Amino acid sequence: MASKKTMETVKIFDTTLRDGEQSAGAGLTTAEKLQIAKQLELLGVDIIEAGFAASSPGDFEAVQAISREVRAPIIASLSRCNFGDIDAAWQAIKGAENPRIHTFISSSDLQIMHQLRKNPEEVLDLAVASVERAKSYCDDVEFSPMDASRTAPEYLYQLLEAVIAAGATTVNIPDTVGYSIPSEFGSRIKDIINSVPNIGKAIISVHCHNDLGLAAANSVAAIQAGARQVEGCINGLGERAGNASLEEVIMAIETRKDLLSVSTNITTEHIYRTSRMVSDITGFPVQANKAVVGANAFRHASGIHQDGVLKERTTFEIMDPQLVGWPSNELVLGKLSGRAGLRSRLEDLGYHMSKTELDGVFEQFKDLADRKREVTDMDLESLMAGQRRMDTELQSYILEHVQVSSGNHDVPTATVSLTMQDGTKITDAATGTGPVDAVYQAINRIVKVPNTLTEYRVNAITEGIDAQGSVTIRIEHDGSTYVGRGSDTDIIVASAKAYMHALNRMLDITGTEASKTTA
Repeated sequence: MASKKTMETVKIFDTTLRDGEQSAGAGLTTAEKLQIAKQLELLGVDIIEAGFAASSPGDFEAVQAISREVRAPIIASLSRCNFGDIDAAWQAIKGAENPRIHTFISSSDLQIMHQLRKNPEEVLDLAVASVERAKSYCDDVEFSPMDASRTAPEYLYQLLEAVIAAGATTVNIPDTVGYSIPSEFGSRIKDIINSVPNIGKAIISVHCHNDLGLAAANSVAAIQAGARQVEGCINGLGERAGNASLEEVIMAIETRKDLLSVSTNITTEHIYRTSRMVSDITGFPVQANKAVVGANAFRHASGIHQDGVLKERTTFEIMDPQLVGWPSNELVLGKLSGRAGLRSRLEDLGYHMSKTELDGVFEQFKDLADRKREVTDMDLESLMAGQRRMDTELQSYILEHVQVSSGNHDVPTATVSLTMQDGTKITDAATGTGPVDAVYQAINRIVKVPNTLTEYRVNAITEGIDAQGSVTIRIEHDGSTYVGRGSDTDIIVASAKAYMHALNRMLDITGTEASKTTA
């Protein structure tokens, strides 16, 4: 097998913050995007598509913040083939160490005729002019002919040749609607290499959607055909059925170097934590049987499989769980554990903190350990996720106290105390159809911002009667959706935390002042 030094490198282009955010109900704040971007930098991705700067002031702000604070990867902003978009993209990314403008336009007859309502010649001229405009700002320009997998081949070759001549350094071939199958998509990449005269002046990228469940497979087929950049999202997030799952593509490359003869710059040990962070922030759970990062990815139920793995791990495991950063799940901490033990375990999980930060986390750990006999790695991951939310998000209200009275012959009643930013403490009570509804009604009486609960989901973080419950909710306000997460050994308290998380995010994003909501 070829050594890593002699292998070609496939660049990993992460679009979690742009295409991933387009998952229905996945709106992110600037602080959340920045946190994910910093984790992607640790993961070692080559390019971060930080957003679509022209789409909204919030997206512009997020792209600009990431460009200032995340220095190692290339920072890209998406833009339509529109001078205003391209100008906005540059203004947002010009502070980046390595800026890239990524511009796109529809190329298939179907989309040109029915969406753009232009003719192919107009599209080609606009694409060339847009690449030239982007090139006037920065050397690194990527061009995408949207719906390339359904574009007439001869027109696609003509378009790619023209934009490369205009200065595009990367040409991306999107399977925008997830229509291709691997053999077909691989052949399209080969045909582009053989038919575009100046293709050697640009890197070929691919951006595959998962409508038929083939995004990762199509991406790997493209690599085999000569593509040297792959675009995708952590956990396969994205429009409709999502994008290529980056952790799957990365580990396919890592595991099958013997066949693919390429490598990446990814530090794979950060994959698991990155996946969990994105899941926590977006509120989209990772399915148990998800490849690489799902809860069952390295669990063996069959007796035959268990016997084989106990004798030799590689009999039924093609990847070492530690290679992707899976925690050991050893039950090593309890109420007698000290700061040193907690620090050591958290560092093993990838969390490095100052003494002040550790002191704050330690108090929460001791509170949890008093309620649980043993604290697992999964419990610690949940604890750190809660700490992240406290550290990075505006806390218009802090949940101080929840008390519920309920039963099969009683009217569920809840009393809730919240503290506002100015230190004012407000207590109110309400009844509801159940204990959770009663808590939410009591909170609503204090916060006074109308919203609709559209999703409520409970999962156990660990096993056992003393397991923490993780609650995920979504609320809707003025046509926008806000996600909230909370965890606790008491599911009612976890529900209250999740609701407060969603409300605080809503107040932060909308700019509503907490003091006005109680007037």
